[in-house]
Amino acid sequence: MAILQELSNGLASAAETAGQSTVSVSARRRMGASGIVWSADGLIVTAHHVIAHEDRIRVGLPDGATVPAALLGRDPGTDLAVLRAEAVGLSVPEWAAPEQSKVGHLVLALGRPGQTVQATLGVISALGQSWRTPSGGEVERYVQTDVLMYPGFSGGPLVDVSGRVIGLNTSALLRGVSLTLPASTVRGVVEALLAHGRIRRGYLGVGSQMVRLPETLQNELGQETGVLLVSVEPDSPAGQAGLLLGDTLVGMDGQPVRQLDDLLGLLSGERVGRTVPARIVRGGQLQEISVTIGERGS
Repeated sequence: MAILQELSNGLASAAETAGQSTVSVSARRRMGASGIVWSADGLIVTAHHVIAHEDRIRVGLPDGATVPAALLGRDPGTDLAVLRAEAVGLSVPEWAAPEQSKVGHLVLALGRPGQTVQATLGVISALGQSWRTPSGGEVERYVQTDVLMYPGFSGGPLVDVSGRVIGLNTSALLRGVSLTLPASTVRGVVEALLAHGRIRRGYLGVGSQMVRLPETLQNELGQETGVLLVSVEPDSPAGQAGLLLGDTLVGMDGQPVRQLDDLLGLLSGERVGRTVPARIVRGGQLQEISVTIGERGS
């Protein structure tokens, strides 16, 4: 009984500690969401999908005050957004280092969809390598938990038993799945949004699926698969370059393209505006076409 009481008190203390850096975010008509204090002078990081409008954003502070906030930047690829709240003297949380999180560790997901902090308990069930979201965002470390996220928890923190923030919770990156964006990913995106207001990502304007190549091409290219173009938007960079429905993309800018993730990785911000060679299979023959990478959302 004493051990359980000590554990219970420790979890309550962690929730209280991290709760001082957890705010509510109201920018839509439905239930409010949550956010994490990034800096004492009013910077707040939250989930992109909870910001339905760029005006009328309100942030509820731990002391009960509600203040207006402005959107500084958003990244749909990682579902992150940065706000500037009209507040100072906020409590900044301690962010956990990656090596401090282990599979099996107890964790708390916190949210402040209303005036008070809410919490739910679970464990870290898996820690994986980097992965790419369906929208092209790169997440440095896969964090999976068995925590059940309640409505309004998106944008709030996942914390360890010491009250350190492991990452930011979101329910929008994969349908029906709540994920945690690790601190390293949050930091990189926030710094880029503060510097540029957006995250640059390349754009071709194609729909695609992985296909197996004929054996002769496998031997010639040294790869078993490519990416079949199942749609090409007419005025897109791909359409303007002459890529056609039914082409199979097998390489770009000197790098092999075996699957969609390879293609997304090559559509990086530094390639936006560059003209690069795209290697395709058309009518069973290898061809090379120059394509100028566009910018997603431009």
